[in-house]
Amino acid sequence: MRKFLVITLLALPLTVFGQRPIAYHSHNDYNRVAPFWEAYSQGCVSIEADVFLQDGEILVAHNREDVKADRSLRTMYIEPIVKVFRENGGRMWKGSDDRLQLMVDLKTSESLPGVVALAEEYPDVFTAESGVRIVITGSGPAPEDFAKWPSWLWFDGDFNKSGKIDYTPEQLKRIALISTDFRRFAKQWNGKGRMTNPELEAVTKAIEEAHAVGKPIRFWDAPEGTTTYFTFNKLGVDYFNTDYPAKCALFFSDWTNKNFRMGRRTVAAGVTGTKRLDKATRDFQGFQNEKLQLNKGVEVYTPTYRNDGKPKKIKNVIFLIGDGMGLGQIITGAYANGRDLSMLRMRNMGLQFYNPNDDFIGDSASGGSALATGEISWTRHIATNEDGSVDYPNLCDYFHAQGKATGVVTLGDLADATPSVFYSHTAERDSVEKVTRYLATTRTLDLLAGSGTDYFEDPRADGFDLMAGIKANGFTYTHDALSVNSIPGKVICADQRMGDYAREETLGFLADITRESIAKMRSLSKKGFFLMVEGAKIDYAGHSDCLPASIIETLGFDLAVAEALKFADSNGETLVVVTADHETGGLTVLDGDLSTGHVLAVFNSDDHTPSALPVFAYGPGSGEFRGTYLNTEIARTIKRLVKK
Repeated sequence: MRKFLVITLLALPLTVFGQRPIAYHSHNDYNRVAPFWEAYSQGCVSIEADVFLQDGEILVAHNREDVKADRSLRTMYIEPIVKVFRENGGRMWKGSDDRLQLMVDLKTSESLPGVVALAEEYPDVFTAESGVRIVITGSGPAPEDFAKWPSWLWFDGDFNKSGKIDYTPEQLKRIALISTDFRRFAKQWNGKGRMTNPELEAVTKAIEEAHAVGKPIRFWDAPEGTTTYFTFNKLGVDYFNTDYPAKCALFFSDWTNKNFRMGRRTVAAGVTGTKRLDKATRDFQGFQNEKLQLNKGVEVYTPTYRNDGKPKKIKNVIFLIGDGMGLGQIITGAYANGRDLSMLRMRNMGLQFYNPNDDFIGDSASGGSALATGEISWTRHIATNEDGSVDYPNLCDYFHAQGKATGVVTLGDLADATPSVFYSHTAERDSVEKVTRYLATTRTLDLLAGSGTDYFEDPRADGFDLMAGIKANGFTYTHDALSVNSIPGKVICADQRMGDYAREETLGFLADITRESIAKMRSLSKKGFFLMVEGAKIDYAGHSDCLPASIIETLGFDLAVAEALKFADSNGETLVVVTADHETGGLTVLDGDLSTGHVLAVFNSDDHTPSALPVFAYGPGSGEFRGTYLNTEIARTIKRLVKK
């Protein structure tokens, strides 16, 4: 009922219902710096003005002593509304047929004839069937007198003293909405936490009674804040009574990108996140919103724990990096997946800080470099010192020196910062031609897989023939990431599928590639291997403020974690480490529902944040990753454990 009412009686402006799930009522609008304009600019579809009749003029004020001759209903509301309506060709918002509701609160009953006369000066705007709706509240006529007033005029309804909606069918036709004092139903709730059961039941019953007679509902004198916003939305309140339109509109804006629900479509058509991230990800076209849904969660793997934390020899290391994956991304993914992930079943956990040398907030270059080399880095630097004159050896260099195979796999661009810190060195992450040129000379990398065919197949500005260079270096070049194990020797794979976002049909792609890459590593060296696997687009989702994409990318990454854990259990000599290079977006969970896999969460930024990051470890030596430390300690600990 609620959705039908909002759409038919007062459709939401500028966007579809799913993107703004509740209408905003600008309460005491006249107290703001720019009355009407502030509310209108924030998409408030209902605006309230209190009025008095004085010297033949309808003046706007809450109290008689505040009445001023220059604050009239005409100048503050009627004329601006008429201007907008006519300039937009008979509508309040361009490209939308949604109606505005002007609620006039009569402080004295004698004001009503003046309000009617004023509206009738502009019949195309206020009295037409598709025009602006005027709703009378306050000291309006008794319900039995509604019929005495023009048919285009609407009235505000309420519960009677017995708590019932008591109107005749004819009277009900003139009621635009039910507006009622919230404190009649919930005297104690302050907008924090959950209402008491009796108050929740009373509020819910009031909403149901309004909807039962076919009317939307608005509560006044209710608390305002984040918890009230999402609580009223869940309960089915149709109009949110706000004294802070900008704050309210910001919370509910882009609503589908703040919500995810397993097994249900919660997104609108369109693309999220088409803005350029950096040079290496310039070809990413954004997340196709209608694909950001899952019918069911992912399977979670429970490790055997047989070798977990044991002081055994470590032959292999699988290092999984969720780019931009902070605790918020992990927890939202877990809530959507029944409060469970494979990585959360890893018992040894730590916490890493990733502040670079030259800033408080790190990026993929500085964070990834520290993870790859064990050295504190600088923003935008790829495994070098401050001026780029010293190359820091990375984990691929270290494991290669021990005769082990090395591999780097990313669900992003193979020249992006996180993968490139494991095979190249430069003081500028966007120097992709310099980064990829290392592939013609490196002797410490056996497998590289990601997207980015243009690096090898398009002419280069520096004139260097990279394709010839990688072949001379002993690499076989392929487009199919799932075939790397069937190709002898060293392989570079530029598979454009790896640059695409995860969705239902491709959710297990990274896990499949991880499994193939592990098999490839084993075929290359009997002494063991090092494999880095990156879930790249968790970061893209954070930059795009897109919760559905974040959850789906995190779940896809967790499937890859499961593959690593399965191999570790079958092998007994493998250390698995899972962490991130940085957090993106400051993701905060606000609400949800465990029974439906619904999560409501907001990004507080569209960029990296300095939040500390969880570290998960499994297998021999995994207990060494407990505690709190700098990100540089992860690579150092891996090398120390393998050296034993």
